[in-house]
Formats: sequence, C-alpha cells, structure tokens
Amino acid sequence: MDGKSQEWLWPSPATVSSPNSDSNGPSFIRLQNLLTGEQNTDTFHQQAATTPGCTFRRCLGSLMQVPSQTKRHNGLKPKEVVIKEAKDFLMEYYASLRKENTEAHLKRQADVIDEIQAKGLYELTEQELTYGCRLAWRNASRCIGRIQWGNLHVFDARDAVTPEDMFNAITDHVKYATNKGNIRSSITVFPPRRDSMHDFRVWNVQLIRYAGYEQADGSVIGDPSNIEFTKICQSYGWRGNGGMFDVLPLLLQANGTEPHLFEIPEELILEVPISHPEYDWFEELKLRWYALPAVSCLLLDIGGVEFPACPFNGWYMVTEIGARDLGDTNRYNLCKPVAQYLKLDTRSETTLWRDKAIVELNRAVMHSFLKHKVTLVDHHTASNTFMQHLDNEQKLRGGCPADWVWIVPPISGSATKVYHQEMLNYKIKPSFEYQEDPWKIHTKGSQRKFKDIAKLVVVSTDLMGKVLAKRIRATILYATETGTSERYAKMLKKLLDIKFDAKVVCMADYDFSNLDYEKLVFIVASTFGNAEAPHNGEEFGRRLHFRAHPIDLNASRTGSLHLPRRKSKLRANETEDRTSSFMINVKYSVFALGSRAYGENFCAFGRSLDTLLRDFGGERICPLGEGDELCGQEESFRSWAGKAFRAACETFCIDAVDHSDATTSLTTIPSWSENNFRLVFDKKKTAAGLLEALSELHSTHIEPLTVLSVTNLQSSSSLRSTVLVKLKKASESNLCYFPGDHLSVFPRNDPEIVDQLLRKLADKESSDITTQLEYLSNEGIWTVDTHMPATFTLREAFMRFIDITSPPTPQFLHCLTSLAMDQNDRNKLAELAKGSKEYEDWKFWKNPGLIDVIEEFPSVRLPATLLLLKLPRLKQRYYSISSSMAMTPDEIHITVSVVAYHTKSGKLRRGICSNWLNSLKEGESVPCFIRAAHGFRMPPDQSVPIIMIGPGTGIAPFRSFWQQRLADKNREAAFPVTVTKETRFGKMTLFFGCRESTKDDIYMDELKDCLTNGVLDVVHKAYSREPGQQKRYVQDLMKDHGGDLLHTILDEDGHIYVCGDVSMAADVSRTIQNLLIDYGLFDQEDAIEYVKTMKERGRYHEDIFGITLRTGEVTERIRKAAQR
Repeated sequence: MDGKSQEWLWPSPATVSSPNSDSNGPSFIRLQNLLTGEQNTDTFHQQAATTPGCTFRRCLGSLMQVPSQTKRHNGLKPKEVVIKEAKDFLMEYYASLRKENTEAHLKRQADVIDEIQAKGLYELTEQELTYGCRLAWRNASRCIGRIQWGNLHVFDARDAVTPEDMFNAITDHVKYATNKGNIRSSITVFPPRRDSMHDFRVWNVQLIRYAGYEQADGSVIGDPSNIEFTKICQSYGWRGNGGMFDVLPLLLQANGTEPHLFEIPEELILEVPISHPEYDWFEELKLRWYALPAVSCLLLDIGGVEFPACPFNGWYMVTEIGARDLGDTNRYNLCKPVAQYLKLDTRSETTLWRDKAIVELNRAVMHSFLKHKVTLVDHHTASNTFMQHLDNEQKLRGGCPADWVWIVPPISGSATKVYHQEMLNYKIKPSFEYQEDPWKIHTKGSQRKFKDIAKLVVVSTDLMGKVLAKRIRATILYATETGTSERYAKMLKKLLDIKFDAKVVCMADYDFSNLDYEKLVFIVASTFGNAEAPHNGEEFGRRLHFRAHPIDLNASRTGSLHLPRRKSKLRANETEDRTSSFMINVKYSVFALGSRAYGENFCAFGRSLDTLLRDFGGERICPLGEGDELCGQEESFRSWAGKAFRAACETFCIDAVDHSDATTSLTTIPSWSENNFRLVFDKKKTAAGLLEALSELHSTHIEPLTVLSVTNLQSSSSLRSTVLVKLKKASESNLCYFPGDHLSVFPRNDPEIVDQLLRKLADKESSDITTQLEYLSNEGIWTVDTHMPATFTLREAFMRFIDITSPPTPQFLHCLTSLAMDQNDRNKLAELAKGSKEYEDWKFWKNPGLIDVIEEFPSVRLPATLLLLKLPRLKQRYYSISSSMAMTPDEIHITVSVVAYHTKSGKLRRGICSNWLNSLKEGESVPCFIRAAHGFRMPPDQSVPIIMIGPGTGIAPFRSFWQQRLADKNREAAFPVTVTKETRFGKMTLFFGCRESTKDDIYMDELKDCLTNGVLDVVHKAYSREPGQQKRYVQDLMKDHGGDLLHTILDEDGHIYVCGDVSMAADVSRTIQNLLIDYGLFDQEDAIEYVKTMKERGRYHEDIFGITLRTGEVTERIRKAAQR
C-alpha cells in the first residue's frame, strides 16, 4: 500500500448517526426555491449514514473527493458495523414490500446476523441486490438523472471467478445497455469484498474511454485525462494506434490477482460521428464520441457489504460531452479551434468567444446524437426532471440529498431551474463511494509472462461463444382451470430455453414480491366464467390490481377477481408511485385464452393483467396475444409465442434463431419414449386413497360429501332432466360457504368408456394391479414421477385422474403419429398435429374423445405411460350452490342440468359430471371443495333491494338467496328488533324463464311458498315453448316491467344478479341499457357506461356458465364469424 495513504477508520456503531437524531444540526432544514419563493422542509437528512465533512470553520462542498470519505483498501468492516447496516437495509427492503417486522423479515435478519458472526459478511439475495443497487442510485447526491432510478437493470455477476468471467459479464452489459442507441440504465455487480487481498476491480475509470498519448514535446494525442491509464495499459502489453479516439482496453482484476487486458470487440462499441446542423466545416474536425457512459471506478455499499467492482451506466447529458469532454482545457480543449472556424476574436476574453464556441459544440453533439438516434438529454430537460424528482422525493421520503455544485449544469447555469433551488447534501446508504485507484495499491506481479498477457488481448472465438451463451432468466406464469394454459406455458418454455433460462410457475405458487425484480415475464392466462380469474390466478391478479389501484373499491370488495375491463388510467397523484415503482423494469408479454362466446368478456382476465402491468410501469415487448377456444387457439398461440420470443431476443440483444427452428420447437412435444418411462406393478402394494391422491394432484384440500338424494325437478314427460343433488357434510368437515359460492366437484369418467380404453392398452392385463409411474433420470436412475400419485391402478387413473373424453391436443396427436402402424393413419395424424384449420374443423365436427381417436386410427398402439403423461388431468366442475348454511348447516345442495347432445357428425355425447351425479345413489361419496364467488354475494346491507334474473338452472344460486332470506326472517321473528332503514329487508324480485310451465318450471312449489311467506316480493315467469302462446324470455319480462326495474336500479341503488349462459347474460345487459335509454332518458353511450360502472362498483353481478343446450349454435355462429 502507498505509504502516504491515510487509513480509513470505521465509525463505531455508537458514533453512527441515529435515524431519529442529528447531533450536528436541527431536526429539519428549510430549503427555498429562489425563483418561486416556495419552501420545502428536509427531514430526511436525519437518516444520513455519516456525519458531514464540513464544519463551521470550513466547507468541503466543492472538493472532488473528500479524503476522509474515500474508501481505503483495508478489508472488511467490523462485524458490529456490518450488523447495524444490514439491519437498517433489511428494514428498508422489507418496508418496500410492506412486510417489515413480519416473520419473513425477522427470520431473514436473524439468518443474516448469524452469517455475519460466522464469516464477517453475508450474501445478499438477488432481490436485495437489485433493490440496493437502485436505492444507491436514488441516493447519489451528485447525479441529476436520478428520476430514472427505478429503471435500473441489474446484472448479477457475483459468480465471477476469473478475469474472463468479468469480461463476459461486461460485454453482456455493454451490449444490453447500448441497445442500438436506445440506452438502458444498467449495472453489473461483481463479487463483494471478503478481505483485504482478494478484491475484484475494474481498473478503467469508465468501461469505454479514449486513450491519451503523451508526446515527447509534452503535447497529447487523444484524451489528456487518460494519459496515466494509457501508460498502465501499455505496461501490460497494449500498444494502441496513436489516434485521437482509440478506445482503451479493459484491465480487469479478479480475486486480487494480476489484472488482465481485454480488447472490447469493435461491434459492441457504438460511437457517434459529430457534425453540426449548420456548419459543414464541423466534420473537418473529425470528432466522435462513444454512446455509453459507464462509470466503473466506484464502490457500491449495500447493507454493510461492499462491492469494489460495479460498472454502472445511465445516458449522457449533452454538456458532459460538449462542454466538459470536448471543451475543457485539460481534455480535448476544442473551444479555440471551433472559435477559429467561427472566425471569432480569440485575443480577448471580453468577446465571450469561449461561450459561443461551447454552445456550438453542444449544439453539434445534440444534433449528432439525435441524428443517429442515440439517447441524449439536454441540460434544461435534465434540470426540469430533477426538479420533479426533488418534488417526488419530498413527498415520499421527506427530502432528497443533492450536491448543488454537481447538479447545476456546466453551461447556462442560471438559465436552468436547479440553479435557483437550495439543496442539502448528505450521504444516505446504500451508496456509491469513491475508492483508491487500483494501480496505486497493487503490486505488479512477476509470475505472469508477457506472452501470457498478450494472449488475452485478442478475444477468442471460444470466449465470444461464452459471452453469447450467457442466459437471461425468464419467468412464465400461468393461470388455468382446464390445464390448457399450463400446457401452453410449458410449450413456451421449450421455445425460450433455446436462448433464455426459463422457468414455468403457477400463479398460485409464485411469490408476488419477486415480480418487482424480474427481468422478463411471460403470462399465459385463461378467463374463468364471467371475466374472472381462474382459481389459481385470483390472488396474483388481486395483488397486482391493488398495487396499481390501491383505493379501487372493486378490488377490495370482490374477491373472485372481477377486474375492470376499461382501459385503466393513473390518477394525477400517482405520478410519484409510477416513478418509484420497481416494476417499471419488468419486460413482459401476455397471452390470454378465452372463448368469444363470452362476448365482451372474451379473454378478460388476460387483458386485465396486460393492462395492469403496463399501467404500473412494465414494458410490453410484444402485443397481447389472444386465443379463442372455438377457433384457431393453437395457431394463435404459436404465432404469438414466435413473436414474443423474437421480441425478447431483440430486447436483450440476443441473436434469435431461425423462424423455422422456433416453429419446430412449438410443434414437438416434450420428450417421451417408452425407454424413458415405465410402469412398475406390485400386487403387494395398496393404491393411495382417492381423496389423498386428488388433493395432491390438484394442490388443494378435497373433502368427501355423502349423497342424501338425487331428485329430478322436471316432469317425467320432459325430454330433459334437471336434478337437485343433496349432499351431506361429514361431522368433522371444514367446508363453509356463503350464498352465491360454487361447489367444485371432481367427476368420474364413464366406466364403460374406461373399459373400452383399457382393452386397447398394451398393459390391459394389469389394469387393477397397483402400480407406480417412473422415469429414467439423467443419472440413469429410475425415479417416481410426480405427475401421478405415488401408487395407483390404471383403472383408477383413467376413471378419476385422466381426461379421456376431451378432444386431444395437436401435441398428443403428434406423438401418436410415430405409434401408428398404417401409413394412411400416420399421414392423417401428422396433418392434424399441425394444429391448423384441418385440426380445428376435425375437432369442431367430431368433438372426439380418446376412444373416437382409437376407432378412427385403429393402427395406433397406445402405451399407458404416454396417456398418463400427455393427456390432461380430469378437472373439477363448478356448480352454483343452491342452499344456505343458515337453513341446512350440514348439507350442500346443487342444481344440475344433465347434459346430453349430439355432435355435428351425429354422435351422442353426455356430460361427464352431470350424468355421473345423476346416476349416484344414497350413501355414495363425492369429492369436493368450495370455490368462493365473492363477486356474486348478497349485499352486506340487507335493506338493499335485489333483482335476480336466471332462466333454467340459472335459478340455482337464487335458491340459496331465498333460503338465506328465509333464515334471516325466521331469526328476526325469534328475536324481534326495532325495524329501521338498516334492519328492514330489501325487496327481492325474481325473473325466471323455462320452456314449458308443466314440464320445466323447477322449484315451482318453493317459489309459491316464498311468495306466500314474503321471502320473495315478486316472481315473473317467462315460457319460451308454452303450447298455444308466443315465445317469451326473461328479457321480454324485463321490458314489460321496465319502469319498476329502473326505479329499483336508479332510485334505490338496487343490485342486479344474472345467472345463465353467456348469450342470455349479454341479452340481459343490452335490455337494461335499452331500458335506461327508453325510460331513463340516457343516450346510448351513457347507458353503456352506466351498466359498466354498475359492474365495476359491485352492483351488477354475473354468474355465467359455459356448456348449455345452446352451446353448439353459439359456437358455430362464432366460428363462422371468425373464419370470415
């Protein structure tokens, strides 16, 4: 070490400033804007990390570096200092997540303290590192561009070991940050300081800088400020070309060893030739400048951990180049040459020739960067945005450290707003610190030969290969009810794995706090029912919505996430929230799945996520993709996936693969072969219990309900069947529900179909023997596959776990291609496996299940392992609960329409779950769980009138409503209270529709009783097939009673509940809009907006179900429209 260097003395914890007190000054300081006269009070300085260097006798404000605050190369901080700074940082980090003093925070703090006591330092998590880097920029008092601090992209290179590793990371940084001129703020963080001997250092002051060659006569060619470092590079074997703008090599030191030289590849360095918008002679100066200002000499201090190597870049302010780099006398000193070209009188300073020359230099730089589309900000705009940053910080933190000497631009000072603003300079941690130049404290080693150094100057093909192989992490989140989104997410992973490090995560399993720190996110999400999230996407969607709109009533009131469908706009006071958001650095794209049968609710959940991510600052790299399950969904997904992949490659400056290669990765299924999977049969073992197996497969607690009765509600003369299924809870059951909630039922496949399938399998002789599914690991070990229960029988698997009736996917058909013995079968399967129009038509006309496929392609051999792995799981079905716990606390009732229909090809199809439920006998068991439907709950205020609209089985949830009202009335009768506005019961009106009064009027007797005892106030019925009468639907009844309806809606703030299929729900919505126009004197636009507002404010509730007797006609109409 240089003997003249003063040793840095660490302050003891007792002398470190307390967050709540400052012994050196008042608890607040008033700062005035001298232009406007406005004053702000800075209290944030009380949290300053160290006492200021200034005293009452002297001011150090204009010093470039304060000697006592330059970090010395003397090892780790004392443990007690590290512990204190770590605790302060973790408190701030967890507070940013709204998790301060939680169990997670306290456990992390305890683990960190243990690690510090053992090793003297601790490892920051990737999220903590990202947060700390951004906060250090935010706290950098000398930076005028800090308003962008939330945009900082963090490259974690703490796994670097060698100088080559450092070089790889830096080239990744330069390529990403340069971004073809659209500069992106970035930082690369190398391993932390662990002792006094093994630092990682970048010896360059900036990653890109021009050499300075000192001549014999004392003159300089190039940049005079880099003479010393140029000589150091030359001492390590670099020669240079002796030009004005030779880019210096990188000199990188890893783990305290001898530094290595690396030339930065020319193709990574973006330079801008300097020209002038008016003066052609300017090009004769042959000036240029590099686009990326990446500072690499500072030390990063986060929570007591120091990182001596952390190159960091923003983008240039014009005066940094035009006034300082090109204009300063100790730099390129171009003021006089420019003045001479301008024919200015340079003999006297009174002519202000320097000022004119500097202005023209800055004009030239501004013009050139704009001309070549390279990011650059002028000093006036930078000043204005910094004033906005000060305002934001004053609101968010009570102040902002700012060094006036550095913030005010080097030209036009008083013409900028910052010149007139009083500022307070203090140090807040995390922070960037000055440190000693590495060559001043490093003893050059003699063990490395010059020829070894020279080898590192040229970048080898192998080294560049490693640069390109560096993988960016990508997270794929999915939410699904049927498994399609999960399948697409896994297909996308296979594509992304070509260039990225991708992982697939269900939204229900994702730690939402990580979203702020993701670099690349893809979302594949379906929409459940009426614009709601799938059950495994509810919490993610709700938290995202709440963060973007923290006071939105709809988000807090409706739990089964019914997100707003309007285009979201930030409120005026959300500017600082957007600016300080960490999600602003997330790159994302969304693929939404849905059915156009749901009209305006098509892909609603995916669309909402796309909008919310954008509103909260995410950068959409590829437009929203949408897939319609009625037509071309597979093709739409492939198209979006290819575009999203190429957009991600372009965003992160990665060379994409050929389009054909990307397409191939989407059309081939994940690897499966009979050699890699097997079934191991064991007659001695017992299969896992059904409830245990289902709970494990579906990651939810499933309970058994016992059948009490199954009663047909329709006339025996009706060709249709609707049944009331009464189920009894076990005495120890924890199932609880509210009126409007859903019962999730796990069905059983038809035993006859299962028998047919088992007879076709190669393993048919072992159908009832306990088995387990195993795969061959990369290590050559047979391992139990968790896709199925640990033990099961093939009969049970195809009866309870595997969906064998839904149309197979193109990926599954692709697998069958190789298993078909007949060439014609192979050709036809290969065509269908493309997932194009032929597949869509085949699926629409035949709606084939697995048995149909076997019959159509009889030469296909079916290994059981293929079916177990590649067919989707048998999913639960949802039914609106038709009972109230207040009336039957130990029972759950559901109203089920028994589904049967013919395909377009004429084949009979039966609904799996409804027909199974209809066949059940008393005492049989039904696996279930409750799915809360917060968006379809009765109003908390029982005095609010409600209007219920539901034809057919759409009446199901309303039975729970009138049972709840009856129980409430009985309770009131038993315990009389004084009737007030708050305690009286609101009016209940029911609009019900069915085909014929004598055959289909389900719950007719119950409705009569409800009218008699005053539970229901009004019941209107419409019959669409009543003999001798005109067809009538619930919409017709609504028109007949439009005046009463509008009175309830407009004057009494009543709630509307609609339950039925999507077409009926859309018709009801249009009818209400028309009533507002006809009776309420609304214009069309206002009527539409009023209904939307009712939905968003939780006064218009919809429970829309999918398969009905009208599904076929709706599907065909929409398919034809899509094909046109």
